[in-house]
Amino acid sequence: MSLRIRKGDKVVVLAGRDKGKTAKVLHVYPDKGRALVEGVNMVKKHVRKSQQHPQGALISKELPIHISNLSLINPGTSKATRFKTLVAGDGSKQRLTAKTKAVIS
Repeated sequence: MSLRIRKGDKVVVLAGRDKGKTAKVLHVYPDKGRALVEGVNMVKKHVRKSQQHPQGALISKELPIHISNLSLINPGTSKATRFKTLVAGDGSKQRLTAKTKAVIS
């Protein structure tokens, strides 16, 4: 599966309970087609007693979200954008926004 979203990208959530939130991608799982996004898809998890949590605890953590529910943010307007990949003459690839042709780093 060809993933067009990479670690470190700023994205906006298009669907789900966190719709409209903008955040940074922490990790991408290409085999599952999912991405871990900072502060999105938070769940509560019960943890057993341990040295770090002597009484046990209830912690909040992020779960991966499907990449079809994410869209890149245009660096100039800070809105969701479509983009395409351009292969340069030397073989390197660049991501460009569909409308303004701005380069996404």
